[in-house]
Amino acid sequence: MDMSRRIGAEFFGTFWLVFGGCGAAVLAAHFPEVGIGLLGVALAFGLTVLSMVYAVGPISGGHFNPAVTFGLWVAGRCAGKQVVPYMIAQVIAAVIAAAALWMIATGKPGWQPNGFAANGYGDLSPGKFSLPACALTEFLMTFFFVLVIIGTTSQRAPAGFAGVSIGLTLTVIHLVSIPVTNTSVNPARSTGPALFAGGNYVTQLWLFWTVPLIGAAAAGLVGRWLCDAAPADATTVVVEQRRAA
Repeated sequence: MDMSRRIGAEFFGTFWLVFGGCGAAVLAAHFPEVGIGLLGVALAFGLTVLSMVYAVGPISGGHFNPAVTFGLWVAGRCAGKQVVPYMIAQVIAAVIAAAALWMIATGKPGWQPNGFAANGYGDLSPGKFSLPACALTEFLMTFFFVLVIIGTTSQRAPAGFAGVSIGLTLTVIHLVSIPVTNTSVNPARSTGPALFAGGNYVTQLWLFWTVPLIGAAAAGLVGRWLCDAAPADATTVVVEQRRAA
C-alpha cells in the first residue's frame, strides 16, 4: 500500500473521529430536546472509531491518533517511516474537522462555544479536577486503550473482532474520564477543538500531548512483552485482516 493512501486513510479516519465525537458533544449534548448526555457522547466517540477501523483500517492500520501511532511504533507494530506522516495527517484532519464543526455550530443564533469540547485541567476540567488527577487519568486511559489495540490485533486474538473491542474500549474511556479531562487520550483530538476554544485551552495542550504519548509508550513496551509482536511494517487492522483472509 503506497504512503499517500495510508495518509489519506488516517486523515479521513481522524476527521470522522473528531467531527463525530466532538460534534455529538457540541451540537447534541447541550440541547435538552436531544439530551444524549454523557453516554451519548461516549458512544459517539466509540462508534466513530469502530466504523473507521473497518472502513479504512485495512489501508493504514486505523490509528487516527498520534498516541496510538507512537505506542504501536514502540510495540514494533508500526514502521518508523510512517510515524511522522501519520501524526501530521491526524493533526491536520482534527483541525479541519474542528473548523467544520465551528462553522456549523455558529449557524445557530445565540450559540455559545462553552469550551468547544476542548480538554482541560483545573478550572478547565469539567469537574474541576486537579492537574495530577487529570494527568493520571490520561495516562491510565491511554495506556489501556493502546494495550487493548495491541492485544486484540495480536496473533493469538480472535480474528475479525478488534474493531468492536477498540470502539467499546474508547466508549468506556469516555464514560470514565469525561468528567475529569473531557477525555483526550488523543493529542490530535485535543488540538483541533483547543485552537477554536482559544485562551487557556491552548496553553494546557502540553498535558494532552505529553501524557498520552507517555502512556502509549508504556503500553507499547508492555504489549511487546505481553503479546505476540507483529512485523515492523504491520499496523493494527492490517495484521488482523491478513489472519482473517
